Amino acid sequence: MGVDITLIWAAIIAFGIMMYVVMDGFDLGIGLLFFTVRDKEERDVMMNTVAPVWDGNETWLVLGGAGLYGAFPLAYSVVLSALYLPLIIMLIGLIFRGVAFEFRFKAHAHRRHVWDLAFIGGSLVATFAQGVVLGAFINGLPVHDHAWVGGPLDWLRPFPLFCGFALLAAYAQLGCTWLIMKTDGPLQLHMYRLSFRLAWALLGVIVLVSIWTPLTHPSIAHRWFSMPNLLYFAPVPVLLVLGFLAKLRALALKTTVLPFLITLLVIFLGYSGLAISLWPHIVPPSITLWDAAAPVQSQLFMLVGTLFILPFILVYTAWSYYVFRGKVRPGEGYH
Repeated sequence: MGVDITLIWAAIIAFGIMMYVVMDGFDLGIGLLFFTVRDKEERDVMMNTVAPVWDGNETWLVLGGAGLYGAFPLAYSVVLSALYLPLIIMLIGLIFRGVAFEFRFKAHAHRRHVWDLAFIGGSLVATFAQGVVLGAFINGLPVHDHAWVGGPLDWLRPFPLFCGFALLAAYAQLGCTWLIMKTDGPLQLHMYRLSFRLAWALLGVIVLVSIWTPLTHPSIAHRWFSMPNLLYFAPVPVLLVLGFLAKLRALALKTTVLPFLITLLVIFLGYSGLAISLWPHIVPPSITLWDAAAPVQSQLFMLVGTLFILPFILVYTAWSYYVFRGKVRPGEGYH
């Protein structure tokens, strides 16, 4: 039996998107938490925990988007046509946030609040837009004759909007646990307190999404509760509950690294649940991976270059996080 190149590309794109969610998630989460901290030095510390790595984190978004364009051009055209507006809004938010990263440290004291607002607003808009895109994608994109046939505001519905708020809770929790790991003193204690509240908020939105999704999507409900899929899916909610309890325990014990690792596990479980729900569709509810795939020759040509460059991205990412490991304190930092 030959190797299915389409599945390899699906795995590469899924990996790239997951890496982006994890790495840029805590980055965006810090922007969401910025308004809860008023002290200038503490805000400097928050930004300095990610300043050396934030731009590299977005490499994974580029990898996922470029891979989708090259390996699954039909899916790329449908998704961008259907979700053009929220994706543009997301990019505008990322631009504001990226500019604020650099300009904030250069601005005069009486102007710094402007860039603080840009950082908060950009993070909020980008995160919410990503959640809306995810919710609209789960809802399904109407396709006829290999072309999207919906309206420009189809994404402006209750479920995608709720997913936007859900992602705010997820990224804020990631940012909170990242700061617990990277800071100490009053800022760290503040993040411990916030993380307890955000843990309950995140559990709540996960439960609501888990109930809402099968109730409004019979095909997903059938995939969840039919055999043998039920056996494959059953460990996900069990591990989510265990992860939540372990998270509360780790926060109560004031551990520093474990809350972040558990939050990563919870995000991964949610991501795997999404994959199980939509498989094998790359554009639900009608286009499968193989329907949208580029010719095998094109996939092979791209795969050679991707498999060459991917190890360099992984090594660079690991090395940058290793170099800038440890706590960040007032007066220290990248800038």
